[in-house]
Amino acid sequence: MNYEKLKDDIRNYGKRDLEQRKHWYSPAAEAYNRVRPKYPKAVIDQVGAIAHLSNQSRLLEIGCGPGTATVSFAQFGGPMVGLEPNPDFYRLAQQNCAAYPNVTFHNTSFEEWPLEANAFDAAIAASSFHWISSDVGYPKVANALRDDGYLILLWNKELQPSYKVYQQFSKLYQSHAPSLDRYEDRETQDRIVTGLGQMCVDSGYFQIVAAGQVWSDVTYTADEYLMLLNTYSPYLQLEPANKAALFNGLRHQIETELGNQIQLFHLSAFHVAQKA
Repeated sequence: MNYEKLKDDIRNYGKRDLEQRKHWYSPAAEAYNRVRPKYPKAVIDQVGAIAHLSNQSRLLEIGCGPGTATVSFAQFGGPMVGLEPNPDFYRLAQQNCAAYPNVTFHNTSFEEWPLEANAFDAAIAASSFHWISSDVGYPKVANALRDDGYLILLWNKELQPSYKVYQQFSKLYQSHAPSLDRYEDRETQDRIVTGLGQMCVDSGYFQIVAAGQVWSDVTYTADEYLMLLNTYSPYLQLEPANKAALFNGLRHQIETELGNQIQLFHLSAFHVAQKA
């Protein structure tokens, strides 16, 4: 994926109807909470050190989902505000962060959130900032930050099987969901994350002060893998009959040809940007 294509895709995300986006993940909220990967501790530790986070830091999290990254940042101990427009994610985030009274959640979108100007030491967006139009997101988060504040962008890219396994799956995709027959190798995932960081710089509101990445390998059962796929946006849009046929075929291959275990890899990455 080249940079211009990536920017076009991000613009299209931001143009989607806000009310639709609020409920986009509702059918998969529980699955998302169960099988989406967490952010590696090494990544959290690095961004915490770079952004000088402490129990005195006031944090804003944009699109916190079910609290996938929130729990990690709550452990710094400072006051934290989490924004989540999806009501199902909002409920799960409250449950997952029940042990952290320093975190306050609001069931609202970042676009609709009443701006608290110059109020936060850092803002966090964990695999969420691409849903917000750049014309709205960057200037608003810059206004919410103090003059020396940081924007922390975290990314967990889609989990991928080996290329050999992808080739085995490809015939199923061609039969039932040809538009989803695509593969992100490590070079592609790295290029996408680099482009996301460049978009932050191009906004004119921030300068990148640090970036890093961690590659992770995980093993899922057939049930876990299909649950994972159902949390990705393109799969939520599939016609039910096509999805059922695709998932039945994938389940059969994983259970009979892979011993009910599929090895996956993905990139966890970060950009820490300071308000310009």
